[in-house]
Amino acid sequence: MAKGLDVGTMNILSSSPAGDGTKFVQQRNSFVEIEYSDMAEQMLSRSEVLHIRKDDKVYVVGDDALNFANIFNKETRRPMQRGILSSEEASAIPMIKLITEQVVGEPDSSGENLFFSSPADPIDSELSTLYHQKTLESMLGDMGYDPQPINEGMAVIYSELADHNFTGLGVSFGAGMTNVCLAYYAVPVMKFSIARGGDWIDQQASQATGTPVDKVTSIKEDDFALDFQTDVGGVEGALSIYYENLLDYVVENLSSEVDEEDVEEDLDVPVVVTGGTSSPDGFEKLFQQHLEDVQIPFSISDVQSVEDPLYSVARGSLVAARSEEETDSGQAAEAPAPESED
Repeated sequence: MAKGLDVGTMNILSSSPAGDGTKFVQQRNSFVEIEYSDMAEQMLSRSEVLHIRKDDKVYVVGDDALNFANIFNKETRRPMQRGILSSEEASAIPMIKLITEQVVGEPDSSGENLFFSSPADPIDSELSTLYHQKTLESMLGDMGYDPQPINEGMAVIYSELADHNFTGLGVSFGAGMTNVCLAYYAVPVMKFSIARGGDWIDQQASQATGTPVDKVTSIKEDDFALDFQTDVGGVEGALSIYYENLLDYVVENLSSEVDEEDVEEDLDVPVVVTGGTSSPDGFEKLFQQHLEDVQIPFSISDVQSVEDPLYSVARGSLVAARSEEETDSGQAAEAPAPESED
């Protein structure tokens, strides 16, 4: 049975077939450090809290990390930064390994096919994604899978544009990066990333308002909408400003990058936006307005959002994995409808 895996800066999600639908399993890609004691470890184990012990410290991992961070007034730490494994976090690899094992589980058989998302190298930074990709590939291989990377933007196209023959522009607005891919009949014509995403918005809003980053993130995830009716001066006003600034930056880089590619000028394609950062109401409309302000050598038929933008990359990774499995039989994999979310 094939599986898909979205390895994101904020969340890690797996996808696998479940009857006529898809099963998703999700964990926050974060952890918090607490002091070790025998009693504390016993309580964590009894409560089935995901954790790992190292020397005299205990690390609470995943969704539970946020709860413990609030209780102990600590900041969560993350194994990934700006879309790739963090070079500043010594515990990055063991933590992401623990979270990934919980999310994707063991393979049903040795060498099970698994496609995992990997960002493109950013065009506005000297960051390289090679070490990140190869480390995840080795880790998943050690777990018994046959892992293959898939470009994050291409995964969006596999997930959302089957009805358009996998032709269009896929944009994944993640926490660490924004990934862009233009494909024609499932063949990527252009793919790149930008080293800004939801974390950049949160950090800028935090600095502007003097509000802790974790608090800004909570406000953004709690019914925040891009309606521009919020008074400037508060956190929501700052979030609106930096959302608009991010979209300006993305479309300017899209315009610049696509000019360097061999793209048919009469191409008419849909655009689909996904990723957790695209979740606020009003995002789709705002992105379409910004696209209208730049010159690009192809036409846009429409801009689409998806019902569950957080699951799009994981779903597309599964479609690619199933397509790979079915290549020998000449069958084409289609994206199954979501059935359950854990």
